[in-house]
Amino acid sequence: MPDQILFVDDEPALLQGYQRLLHKEFKITTAVGGEAALTLVQHMGPFAVVLSDMRMPGMNGIEFLFKVKTLAPDTVRIMLTGAAELKTAMDAVNEGNIFRFLTKPSNKDMLVRTLNDALAQHHLLCAEKELLEKTLRSTVYALTEVLSVVSPAAFSRAMRVRRYVQRIVARLSLASPWKFEVAAMLSQLGCVTLDPEIIDKVYAGTQLSPEEEAQYVTHPRAAHDLLRGIPRLEAIAWMVSRQYEDLPGEEEADVPGLPDARLGARILRAALTFDSLLRKRHSRVDAAHYLTQSFKGLDKRIIEALMELEPEAMANPARPAFIEDLAEGAILDQDIRTPDGLLVAAKGQEVSFSLLRKLRSYREKGTIPGEVAASQPAASTPAGNA
Repeated sequence: MPDQILFVDDEPALLQGYQRLLHKEFKITTAVGGEAALTLVQHMGPFAVVLSDMRMPGMNGIEFLFKVKTLAPDTVRIMLTGAAELKTAMDAVNEGNIFRFLTKPSNKDMLVRTLNDALAQHHLLCAEKELLEKTLRSTVYALTEVLSVVSPAAFSRAMRVRRYVQRIVARLSLASPWKFEVAAMLSQLGCVTLDPEIIDKVYAGTQLSPEEEAQYVTHPRAAHDLLRGIPRLEAIAWMVSRQYEDLPGEEEADVPGLPDARLGARILRAALTFDSLLRKRHSRVDAAHYLTQSFKGLDKRIIEALMELEPEAMANPARPAFIEDLAEGAILDQDIRTPDGLLVAAKGQEVSFSLLRKLRSYREKGTIPGEVAASQPAASTPAGNA
């Protein structure tokens, strides 16, 4: 499918001229004025390239292209300008709001060369983004796999919190939902630095001693230190590090990704608190009441989303299965422990390749039962894309 190019001007006759001039080489869409063009960007995109006139009533070309940059950062932006507006156009290039500017009138050869250059730039941006996102997904997967092996209880909690956060983000209709989901998945990563007995107590809803509590509350900062150097995870690292704060970062001016980072930290805290109360055998109603009373200014839709989320359903009921017969994707329906009480895998944990190898290794040593209760998962809840 050919890449779409959007031409924007306040003169319909000029737009028709561009269409006639370039329709054989490119897939051209036109819009009269910035407001109409923004509607097309939002509902008919993605556009590989947007070319806009500078002088338009209501919203000039710089204002329009700046908004396009916010709505569609991968779209390459070009501005048509008169000689008197060259300084303004050059400033826009230097600020990163446009890829190139053309002076009017521009002949067909110049337009074709510029549009081909812009399409090449768009393809480069998309290729780099795809590579980065694949790397990011692989990094997150690797980190969560490490957590599942080193601290099954922490991993199990992270997956529950991920499910809560998915529902909250959907209820709030937040943009870029993957950021919040990844923050939930990595919220317990710092637990790999803690004594496993502390994590087991938290998982079981057991009261921690003051010394244990002092150790436990350090795990968000440990996770932040592990994550902060990974590209595109800076804001997520910040959310994770503030997961215990009521109004996180309110005095900070350099929070990455504001306001999403603050909102993400608040969502994390609400979901984690809700999970802790349920693990301590509080009812869902009591947990929701606690959140309402304790969290100043918490959006009531967050609490509603938590209340509406039903316990995880399984496509098939739990049944006994031999460790050797477990397949990736199975869901454990029991804790698996060694005779001395070491938690090897937690109830509700999904069987991954790494966990499967770990269980088989323990089984070969005779330190865990050969048969466990497990079930296949139902269709997963919707998740944001990285």
